[in-house]
Formats: sequence, structure tokens, C-alpha cells
Amino acid sequence: MTELRTLKVALLGCGNVGAQVARILIEDADALAARTGARLELSGIAVRNVNSKRDVELPQELFTTDAETLVKDADLVIELMGGIEPARTLILSALTNGACVVTGNKALLAQDGPTLYEAADKAGVQLSFEAAVAGAIPILRPIRDSLSGDRITRVLGIVNGTTNFILDQMDSTGAQFADALAEAQRLGYAEADPTADVEGHDAAAKAAILATLSFHTRFALENVHCEGITSVTAADIAAAKDAGFVIKLLAIAEKLADADGKDGVSVRVHPTLLPREHPLAAVRGAFNAVFIEAENAGELMFYGQGAGGTPTASAVLGDLVSAARRLVLGGPQRTETTTGHVPALPIDASVTSYYIGLDVADQPGVLARIAQLFAGNGVSIETMRQTIHRDAESNVESAELRIVTHRASEAALAATVEAVKGLDVINSVTSVLRVEGV
Repeated sequence: MTELRTLKVALLGCGNVGAQVARILIEDADALAARTGARLELSGIAVRNVNSKRDVELPQELFTTDAETLVKDADLVIELMGGIEPARTLILSALTNGACVVTGNKALLAQDGPTLYEAADKAGVQLSFEAAVAGAIPILRPIRDSLSGDRITRVLGIVNGTTNFILDQMDSTGAQFADALAEAQRLGYAEADPTADVEGHDAAAKAAILATLSFHTRFALENVHCEGITSVTAADIAAAKDAGFVIKLLAIAEKLADADGKDGVSVRVHPTLLPREHPLAAVRGAFNAVFIEAENAGELMFYGQGAGGTPTASAVLGDLVSAARRLVLGGPQRTETTTGHVPALPIDASVTSYYIGLDVADQPGVLARIAQLFAGNGVSIETMRQTIHRDAESNVESAELRIVTHRASEAALAATVEAVKGLDVINSVTSVLRVEGV
């Protein structure tokens, strides 16, 4: 029997995911060797403090604070440190030295992905990042490989488990945002500082990666319009439910034509109303899902656990085995396919529907004036519901209107909302949310 080649694997970071990756590399060494055609030897684990306590018991001699030396001697490098530096410098060093790199660092890829892609191309090595989006869900490889002969037109994703858990709690229990967030923190779904999640920054980084692979053009975080969920109220959730919708934080990337008829891509993250029969509406708790529309394949959905040590480690190991196989077989490594140069479009160019909640004076002619204003701005009303209520203190009646529009440009819809605010019969605009799937 031919003796297998040994490939040295350097692991940068040993947090929740890194510890599970190390455990699997050690415990499943024989199985991984059989699948890879080479033995994957964990040569070291770079950490800030070698004496820190960890949930997984690992050989103490593997730990080091000298990440630079560890990287220089590796065939394969796994970066799970997070953050921009020193992760960026270490990855570039690994690529320059001819090592293939596996990373889950969505923030770095979204901020400076083009630099890393170019370094991998120049060195002829593989840069893989399946774990950067949607945890255990295999979504990036299917987009890059399985759908490479098709044309993706649209991607809708629930790619942040924390916000999905919060919105699901608000929908299923009627909880206020602050209470749902506190529950997410108690269960470990949300960090003590949840800003990156609830303000949409984490989802925006993932949206940039999804757009880059789907449309073969390099998109950065600055190309993503981003809105979080902190302004979503229990009243918004209840009104959406009453109208047959559920609110989700969606990452959306879709191909559109700009005002001059030229192709472009809109990349955005924001709270969105979905009809309850839409497949993404059924994604509960901290789970993730990505819904893809392609010209020939039609509609596809990928669903699963979007975070957690063991699930995300599965994605990391999948990338590692793929890169190792290519080292064993020889030949060029699989690199990013950015063959197009489609411009990123501003949010104003997006085409969507709106859900608009209005508190208006209960008097004759109000509905006609509002409908006329919508029509004057080129926005068609699909449905309008009216509920009459009386203020207990003033005994004055007013009406609550819930309007869902047909699809129109974001610019036209935003202009319509601003014009509505100027009507003297409008007491307040209670909510403005985008709608998809109608």
C-alpha cells in the first residue's frame, strides 16, 4: 500500500469554531486521509493565550502565540481569528508562501476581499470561505460550481441567526424588540454587544460575498445598502401578521437595469415583509436559509443551521478537504470566478413593493386624496385596509390605513412616502417596510 503524503495544517484561532475544527482533525484523521488522499497533520494552533481554558480538550503542545512562523511552514492554513488585522496580514503571508487558505472571516472578505482574491490568483492557490456565509449550509460552492452554467438573477437570504431568532420571537409571542433581544442573549444567540447583528452589518458582509459569487463581480461592503431591525416594533409585527405577512431581515442581491437600461446589481439588507406562504417565511429560530432564482434552474432554497461551533466546523472541513485534494492531484487551484464587471446600483434603483402604515383623519375624501397622490408618483396600490379607532382621552376618531403597493422603483416609492407625510389629513406615518415575494 502506497504511503500517503502528509500536508501540514496551521489553525489560526481556537474559539468556538476553531476548537471543533481541531477536534475533528485529530479524531477523524484516518477518515479525512481516506477522503483526501493525504494525511492532514494539525501542525499548530495560533492563539493569544496558550493557557486559556477551552471547551474542547486539545494537546497543549499544539498551541503557540507565534502565528507568523506557523503560517510559513504550512501547506494549508485555516483562519478563524476574525477581525481585519492580523488576519489579513497572515492570510496574505500564507497565500504568498503558496499555502491554500480556508477562512470564515466575512468581515475581512467584505471589506478587502479583492486584495485576497488577487493574491490567491497570483500565487495559484486556493482561497475558500464556505463558512463565511450561513454556517453549515453549503451555499457558496453550489453558487460557484453547481450553478456556474446558469445565470442567477436574484438571491434572497436569511443569513443572520440572531436577528431571525429575535423577529421570530416577536412574531410568535408578541414580544417587544428589547425583550426578544434579551432572550436571544440569555440563550447565547446574541452577543453582549449585539450591534453587528441587529444593525445588519453581519448580514451586509455576507450579502457582499453572495453577490460577488452570484454575479461574477467583486462587491465590497460599501456597495451594500444596510438597515437593521432595531426600529421594528411589536405593532409592525402584529400588523404584518394581520395582513398575512411575516417580517424577516433579508440580504438581497438581484440583477436590475438602471435608468439608462444598463445592467447592474442591487445589493441590500433590510427588514422585509414576506407572504407567509413564501418558503423563507417558514425559517424559524436561529436557522438560516438562502433562496436563489436562476434562469434555468428556477427557484432553489438552501436551509440549515447558520452558526455554532460544530455546524460551522463542518463547512470549514469541507473547504479544507477540497483544497487538500487539489494539492494531492496537482494542477491549478480553484480560484474565484469574477469574469464580469456589473456595476453596483444604489438603493434608489431597486424595484420592490412597500407596506405603509398611516394614521389619518377619519373624514370624507381622505382615501381618494391618498390614492391620487400615489398615482401621481407612478405607484400603484395593490391592497388597502382601513381600521377605525377612537382616542380614549380626546374621543376623536381616526383611521389606520395599511397599504401594500405594487412593485415600483425605490426612488418612486420613497418620493411617494415623503409626499404623503405632507398631506394635512395624515396624523403620522406609523411604518414603512419593503415587501418581497408578492
